[in-house]
Amino acid sequence: MPKSAPKAAAKSAPVKTPAKAPAKQPGKGDHVFLVDGSGYIFRAYHALPPLNRRSDGLQVNAVLGFCNMLWKLLREMPEDNRPTHLAVVFDKSEITFRNKLYPDYKAHRTAAPDDLIPQFALIREAVRAFDLPCLEQVGYEADDLIATYVRIACERGATATIVSSDKDLMQLVTDCVTMYDTMKDRRIGIPEVVEKFGVPPEKVVEVQALAGDSTDNVPGVPGIGVKTAAQLIIEYGDLEQLLFRAGEIKQPKRREALIENAEKARISRQLVLLDDKVDLEVPLDDLVVHEPDARKLIAFLKAMEFSTLTRRVAEYSQIDPADIEPDAGNKSGASVFAVPPSGKKPEGYEGATLFDSPPAGKAGAAPGKTGGDKQDKAASPKGTPISLAAARAEAVRKLQVDRSKYQIIRKFDELNAWVARAYDAGTFAIDVKASSDDPMRADICGIALALAPNDACYVPLTHKQSGGGAGLFDAGLAPDQITAAEALAALQPLLESPGILKIGFDIKFNAVMLAQHGITLCNIDDAQLMSYALDAGRNSHALGSLAERWFGHAVTSESELIGNGKNKLTFDQVAIDKAAVYSAESADVILRLHRVLRPRLTAEHMTTVYETLERPLVNVLARMERRGISIDRQVLSRLSGDFAQTAARVEAELQEIAGEPINVGSPKQIGDIIFGKMGIPGGTRTKTGAWSTSAQILDELAEQGHEFPKKILEWRQVSKLKSTYTDALPAYVHPQTHRVHTTYALAATTTGRLSSNEPNLQNIPVRTEDGRKIRRAFIATPGHKLVSADYSQIELRLLAEIADIPVLKQAFRDGLDIHAMTASEMFGVPIKDMPGEVRRRAKAINFGIIYGISAFGLANQLGIAREEASAYIKKYFERFPGIRAYMDETRDFCRTNGYVTTLFGRKMYYPDIKASNASVRAFNERAAINARLQGTAADIIRRAMIRMEDALAEKKLSAQMLLQVHDELIFEVPDDEVAATLPVVQHVMQDAPFPAVVLSLPLQVDARAANNWDEAH
Repeated sequence: MPKSAPKAAAKSAPVKTPAKAPAKQPGKGDHVFLVDGSGYIFRAYHALPPLNRRSDGLQVNAVLGFCNMLWKLLREMPEDNRPTHLAVVFDKSEITFRNKLYPDYKAHRTAAPDDLIPQFALIREAVRAFDLPCLEQVGYEADDLIATYVRIACERGATATIVSSDKDLMQLVTDCVTMYDTMKDRRIGIPEVVEKFGVPPEKVVEVQALAGDSTDNVPGVPGIGVKTAAQLIIEYGDLEQLLFRAGEIKQPKRREALIENAEKARISRQLVLLDDKVDLEVPLDDLVVHEPDARKLIAFLKAMEFSTLTRRVAEYSQIDPADIEPDAGNKSGASVFAVPPSGKKPEGYEGATLFDSPPAGKAGAAPGKTGGDKQDKAASPKGTPISLAAARAEAVRKLQVDRSKYQIIRKFDELNAWVARAYDAGTFAIDVKASSDDPMRADICGIALALAPNDACYVPLTHKQSGGGAGLFDAGLAPDQITAAEALAALQPLLESPGILKIGFDIKFNAVMLAQHGITLCNIDDAQLMSYALDAGRNSHALGSLAERWFGHAVTSESELIGNGKNKLTFDQVAIDKAAVYSAESADVILRLHRVLRPRLTAEHMTTVYETLERPLVNVLARMERRGISIDRQVLSRLSGDFAQTAARVEAELQEIAGEPINVGSPKQIGDIIFGKMGIPGGTRTKTGAWSTSAQILDELAEQGHEFPKKILEWRQVSKLKSTYTDALPAYVHPQTHRVHTTYALAATTTGRLSSNEPNLQNIPVRTEDGRKIRRAFIATPGHKLVSADYSQIELRLLAEIADIPVLKQAFRDGLDIHAMTASEMFGVPIKDMPGEVRRRAKAINFGIIYGISAFGLANQLGIAREEASAYIKKYFERFPGIRAYMDETRDFCRTNGYVTTLFGRKMYYPDIKASNASVRAFNERAAINARLQGTAADIIRRAMIRMEDALAEKKLSAQMLLQVHDELIFEVPDDEVAATLPVVQHVMQDAPFPAVVLSLPLQVDARAANNWDEAH
């Protein structure tokens, strides 16, 4: 078959090889990129699944990953962040100066995998095919060359980016130097280094010298890890000072280890310290970026059989790839690039350069050029993160959703083709459709994938025949569906690949469902959590609301698809053609939202909040949800009987008081009796005209001594405990695990607190005896104990910290009874032998102040006159003036900015703080004041949860984290590991703020073990 005619742009005289662009000394405004080639090879190899060249079976997965990375750096970086100078730096295999210093350095490294070794040479050829400097130097590691190049670049006024995530290079990070992980699209600056090591970059070497590195066989000091090392360096300043003063250290083992291994620590420091004074064989000036020969690059890519990347390069260069033969040398594994090819365009070449911005409307626009609020665009200079975020949002808004382009994948080879495209893209959106809202019990009906806007598909798996109507539960599967087992087996390597980014929306639901089928979802982003990190409190985070807000698109509602009420369908009963459009649209919208929201994180300085408090918690919670917790049904059954008897007794007493038969569950009849028949004053009517019998009103009447409202409250409480917990909980026991599995929502509250649903295990009352009885039904399995670890008075501690109240801070440091101390300060009563009533009043004030309690509320709570309560609050602020200043400062800040922040940077918006309605305005003021404390506490326990599993694994402990109830974590622990587990849990929780926030007050964690939850708490 004859070849197709070449495109006009490709018609030219034989290609000449003009000279390269002249060397250019980098200076202000230039950006030097140094790629850690040696490190990236292994990351690419392990991140991508095996990929064999069809012609000869040679594995080329690492080569593909490397080529995609280079293309991204050269073509897809934001315009203001593209390299002006770029090189790829490799290790030489020869011995370096470090081996002479310490012969065992890197002595125990395992050999490279057999199928990776042939790819080393091909990757070097790939670098040359892109016409980039391929640097390596005898006697030095790649890290030393990188250190030298970035030093020179910064001295000349340029900025530098190290393309790597290697911790050994983090010592080089400065205001001038950042690191960039292309696989995770993540920047690593000074804050990220501090998060990793607990110290700024200039102290990283000191920490590494103490902690050592088993991978490189750097000895360090036995028994000292990164966290301990960071604490020591912060305290003593540097390694030498620490070793000089090691005798002062109180812990005997630590002191002895430092004294005995001082020389090892010094040697370790020399091993990890990078040499930035290398006599470079290739000067920095020669690394200037220039245009490669697109034809030779295409020839190399065709030889590698990278069809998608070949097409990208060809389309952008406006060259017909059919006119270019594969590079014969690389077809057989030999190099044809003995001399790096020139970067000048071939004669007659009319295409755009690989490094120019694409023309307007051209496919493949650099993803970094768009995203964010439209109004910021005009006010922000071009090229700033804010303007780039705004441009991204505008671009997404202009691109209409076209449902007609979605595909239904019914054949196995079609699915494999999509999987291959997803590998090539490196990023895709996913939405797993389920037969129910319970991910632990639901079947996977199908999976939607999206690779680009309007490029989405749906893979139906278990849809029933007919698509609607009665009798479907007995119907067989609809035809033309891939079996769930086959599809999941094909998708598993992709979903588990750490090098491919999976974007979801409430992706934890997907993670739990997939885990039920043996698939661990790795490397995820969650568009909902991005929205939550950016806009908590001011916008809905529902998919439909976000689509409408950000690009004016109305998504198909679920009710349109499955109906409501008695005729509501499960998703597997929906006809495949309808389910496909709905599901593919969801994946498409998720992908678009990610493109809008991801750049906003950078522009609005919320990346750290998302990356450290939101994203890492998804898989932690997914594992907790799957573990569940055991319950004792007999305990619940007995309690249900007791509660029923109590409710019946109270109901009889109410009828006797009322003097007539009553329906206790009827608010209208209860209101008529209280405010009509009994004539009790203080009633208010609802919008319908009925008397209000809200809990607040009944509480007030009960406090005034009225027996009937008091009995109503008692009946309501015991009835709720019975219906919500003792009767309902057994129905939640999973038929396979025989445990109760709650579901946590991360984006449900403004402050960052988690919520628990189906069943809600966070609202079991603990201040009443009946509530505590319910907790007794939550039990450990035989041979185990439940451990409850609870932050003690964390919000009061944070109030003392944030408001800077010296007397409160000192009381916490001294371990005093904080409520007794408050009472002593306010009322002049000695702490010793203090009457319980006085302490109770101080406790009510302490906690009430946090929640913005009014004199009216405090009066009701303590059963005192409002004037007396008002005097208490006034005196409290007089004794602790810093608290009033804190409250005023927080309220004023929120009025000005619309939000408050936690100590960790989480923003919580209260837009109604300026509402014209006084009660609405006052509520938002109180909420904003409390949010800084509650939100910071929520962030702290999130950080503890994220670190907990690794800390337990490091100590080889089997404890499993089961539940989180605000300031409390529940674990199931083998009996023989309880003693070893308690201090690890306490340590992780107490140190959770570190190193992002160093509190001047210690956090206290109470941890106990018992057979049931109530006894452990």
